[in-house]
Amino acid sequence: MRRGRLGQNGRPRNGRTVPSLWLLSDARRLPDPRAAAARLPRGAAVLARDLAPGLLRPLAALARRRGLMLVVAGDGRAALALRAGLHLPDRRAVRGLLPFLAARRAGAAGPLSVAAHGRAGIARARRLRADLVILSPVFPTASHPGAPALGPLRWAALARRAGRPVVALGGVNGKNSRRLPRPAAGWAAIGGLA
Repeated sequence: MRRGRLGQNGRPRNGRTVPSLWLLSDARRLPDPRAAAARLPRGAAVLARDLAPGLLRPLAALARRRGLMLVVAGDGRAALALRAGLHLPDRRAVRGLLPFLAARRAGAAGPLSVAAHGRAGIARARRLRADLVILSPVFPTASHPGAPALGPLRWAALARRAGRPVVALGGVNGKNSRRLPRPAAGWAAIGGLA
Protein backbone atom coordinates (compact mmCIF):
# COMPACT_ATOMS: atom_id res chain seq x y z
CA MET A 1 0.00 0.00 0.00
CA ARG A 2 1.44 3.33 -1.01
CA ARG A 3 1.26 6.03 1.65
CA GLY A 4 1.59 9.75 1.09
CA ARG A 5 3.03 12.41 3.31
CA LEU A 6 0.80 14.13 5.84
CA GLY A 7 0.41 17.90 5.86
CA GLN A 8 0.47 20.55 8.59
CA ASN A 9 -2.17 20.04 11.30
CA GLY A 10 -3.50 16.87 9.71
CA ARG A 11 -4.39 18.35 6.35
CA PRO A 12 -3.85 15.79 3.63
CA ARG A 13 -0.87 15.75 1.28
CA ASN A 14 -1.73 12.95 -1.08
CA GLY A 15 -5.14 12.21 0.40
CA ARG A 16 -4.09 10.96 3.86
CA THR A 17 -4.91 12.61 7.15
CA VAL A 18 -3.59 12.14 10.65
CA PRO A 19 -6.08 10.25 12.79
CA SER A 20 -7.51 12.55 15.43
CA LEU A 21 -7.74 9.78 18.06
CA TRP A 22 -4.81 7.56 19.13
CA LEU A 23 -4.73 4.66 21.58
CA LEU A 24 -1.32 3.76 23.06
CA SER A 25 -0.49 0.42 24.60
CA ASP A 26 1.65 0.42 27.73
CA ALA A 27 3.43 -2.47 29.49
CA ARG A 28 1.97 -1.53 32.90
CA ARG A 29 -1.25 0.32 32.21
CA LEU A 30 -2.53 -1.32 29.00
CA PRO A 31 -0.48 -4.42 28.17
CA ASP A 32 -3.18 -5.84 25.86
CA PRO A 33 -4.88 -3.02 23.92
CA ARG A 34 -7.16 -5.24 21.82
CA ALA A 35 -10.38 -4.67 23.80
CA ALA A 36 -9.83 -0.89 23.84
CA ALA A 37 -8.89 -0.91 20.13
CA ALA A 38 -12.09 -2.78 19.30
CA ARG A 39 -14.06 0.18 20.74
CA LEU A 40 -12.24 2.85 18.69
CA PRO A 41 -14.06 4.49 15.80
CA ARG A 42 -13.01 3.66 12.25
CA GLY A 43 -10.08 5.87 11.19
CA ALA A 44 -8.52 6.08 14.67
CA ALA A 45 -4.97 4.86 15.33
CA VAL A 46 -3.28 2.39 17.65
CA LEU A 47 0.35 2.92 18.65
CA ALA A 48 1.65 -0.51 19.70
CA ARG A 49 4.48 -0.21 22.19
CA ASP A 50 5.83 -2.61 24.80
CA LEU A 51 3.58 -5.44 23.62
CA ALA A 52 4.14 -9.08 24.48
CA PRO A 53 5.52 -10.85 21.38
CA GLY A 54 2.32 -12.80 20.65
CA LEU A 55 0.03 -9.74 20.66
CA LEU A 56 1.33 -7.70 17.73
CA ARG A 57 -0.04 -9.87 14.89
CA PRO A 58 -3.53 -10.24 16.44
CA LEU A 59 -3.60 -6.48 17.06
CA ALA A 60 -2.63 -5.85 13.43
CA ALA A 61 -5.43 -8.14 12.24
CA LEU A 62 -7.91 -6.32 14.49
CA ALA A 63 -6.71 -2.93 13.19
CA ARG A 64 -7.21 -4.04 9.57
CA ARG A 65 -10.73 -5.39 10.28
CA ARG A 66 -11.76 -2.23 12.15
CA GLY A 67 -10.19 0.28 9.72
CA LEU A 68 -7.62 1.54 12.24
CA MET A 69 -4.13 2.83 11.51
CA LEU A 70 -1.49 0.71 13.25
CA VAL A 71 1.87 2.20 14.18
CA VAL A 72 4.56 -0.01 15.72
CA ALA A 73 6.97 1.54 18.22
CA GLY A 74 10.67 0.87 17.86
CA ASP A 75 10.75 -1.95 15.30
CA GLY A 76 10.97 -1.01 11.64
CA ARG A 77 11.09 -4.60 10.40
CA ALA A 78 7.91 -5.51 12.29
CA ALA A 79 6.23 -2.35 10.94
CA LEU A 80 7.17 -3.34 7.38
CA ALA A 81 6.04 -6.95 7.86
CA LEU A 82 2.65 -5.77 9.17
CA ARG A 83 2.31 -2.95 6.62
CA ALA A 84 2.10 -0.55 9.54
CA GLY A 85 3.67 2.76 10.42
CA LEU A 86 6.75 3.16 12.61
CA HIS A 87 7.00 5.24 15.77
CA LEU A 88 10.40 6.40 17.01
CA PRO A 89 10.45 6.56 20.81
CA ASP A 90 12.42 9.38 22.37
CA ARG A 91 14.57 7.42 24.80
CA ARG A 92 14.96 3.97 23.25
CA ALA A 93 16.85 2.46 20.36
CA VAL A 94 14.94 1.53 17.21
CA ARG A 95 15.53 -1.79 15.43
CA GLY A 96 15.24 -1.91 11.66
CA LEU A 97 15.10 1.85 11.13
CA LEU A 98 17.20 1.91 7.94
CA PRO A 99 15.11 -0.72 6.08
CA PHE A 100 11.95 1.16 7.07
CA LEU A 101 13.35 4.50 5.88
CA ALA A 102 14.47 2.92 2.59
CA ALA A 103 11.00 1.42 2.04
CA ARG A 104 9.46 4.76 2.95
CA ARG A 105 11.55 6.56 0.33
CA ALA A 106 10.28 4.03 -2.21
CA GLY A 107 6.68 4.68 -1.13
CA ALA A 108 6.28 1.18 0.32
CA ALA A 109 6.03 1.94 4.04
CA GLY A 110 3.49 3.39 6.41
CA PRO A 111 3.77 6.75 8.18
CA LEU A 112 6.68 7.69 10.43
CA SER A 113 5.91 9.27 13.80
CA VAL A 114 8.40 10.66 16.28
CA ALA A 115 8.01 11.11 20.03
CA ALA A 116 8.98 14.55 21.30
CA HIS A 117 9.13 16.09 24.76
CA GLY A 118 10.73 19.37 23.76
CA ARG A 119 12.77 21.14 21.09
CA ALA A 120 15.22 18.26 20.54
CA GLY A 121 12.40 15.86 19.62
CA ILE A 122 10.84 18.42 17.29
CA ALA A 123 14.22 18.93 15.58
CA ARG A 124 14.63 15.15 15.21
CA ALA A 125 11.21 14.88 13.55
CA ARG A 126 12.13 17.62 11.10
CA ARG A 127 15.51 16.02 10.28
CA LEU A 128 13.88 12.66 9.59
CA ARG A 129 11.00 14.27 7.68
CA ALA A 130 8.55 12.46 9.93
CA ASP A 131 4.90 12.50 8.96
CA LEU A 132 3.80 13.47 12.45
CA VAL A 133 4.99 14.19 15.97
CA ILE A 134 3.51 12.89 19.21
CA LEU A 135 4.33 15.68 21.67
CA SER A 136 4.01 15.08 25.40
CA PRO A 137 3.10 15.61 28.14
CA VAL A 138 0.54 18.29 27.54
CA PHE A 139 -1.17 17.71 30.94
CA PRO A 140 -0.03 15.91 34.12
CA THR A 141 -0.09 12.19 33.44
CA ALA A 142 -0.48 8.96 35.40
CA SER A 143 2.35 7.43 33.36
CA HIS A 144 4.85 9.84 34.92
CA PRO A 145 3.39 11.00 38.27
CA GLY A 146 4.88 14.27 39.47
CA ALA A 147 6.67 15.00 36.19
CA PRO A 148 6.14 18.54 34.92
CA ALA A 149 3.65 18.94 32.08
CA LEU A 150 4.19 21.30 29.17
CA GLY A 151 0.78 22.89 29.58
CA PRO A 152 -1.38 24.00 26.64
CA LEU A 153 0.55 27.22 25.86
CA ARG A 154 4.06 25.74 25.83
CA TRP A 155 2.73 22.66 24.02
CA ALA A 156 1.27 24.93 21.31
CA ALA A 157 4.53 26.88 20.93
CA LEU A 158 6.48 23.64 20.41
CA ALA A 159 3.83 22.24 18.06
CA ARG A 160 4.07 25.30 15.83
CA ARG A 161 7.82 24.67 15.40
CA ALA A 162 7.22 21.13 14.13
CA GLY A 163 6.15 22.02 10.60
CA ARG A 164 4.04 18.85 10.48
CA PRO A 165 0.94 17.50 12.25
CA VAL A 166 1.32 17.16 16.02
CA VAL A 167 -0.71 14.81 18.23
CA ALA A 168 -1.07 15.67 21.93
CA LEU A 169 -0.27 13.03 24.55
CA GLY A 170 -0.12 13.09 28.32
CA GLY A 171 -3.08 13.21 30.66
CA VAL A 172 -5.55 13.74 27.80
CA ASN A 173 -9.09 12.40 28.09
CA GLY A 174 -12.46 13.10 26.52
CA LYS A 175 -13.11 16.07 28.84
CA ASN A 176 -9.84 17.99 28.72
CA SER A 177 -9.25 17.24 25.03
CA ARG A 178 -11.38 20.34 24.39
CA ARG A 179 -8.62 22.41 26.05
CA LEU A 180 -6.01 21.32 23.52
CA PRO A 181 -4.49 24.19 21.55
CA ARG A 182 -5.47 24.81 17.95
CA PRO A 183 -2.36 23.29 16.35
CA ALA A 184 -3.29 19.82 17.71
CA ALA A 185 -4.01 17.41 14.86
CA GLY A 186 -5.39 14.95 17.39
CA TRP A 187 -4.90 13.45 20.81
CA ALA A 188 -3.53 10.21 22.21
CA ALA A 189 -4.19 8.41 25.45
CA ILE A 190 -3.69 5.23 27.40
CA GLY A 191 -6.00 5.48 30.41
CA GLY A 192 -8.28 8.04 28.78
CA LEU A 193 -9.31 5.43 26.19
CA ALA A 194 -8.73 2.11 28.00
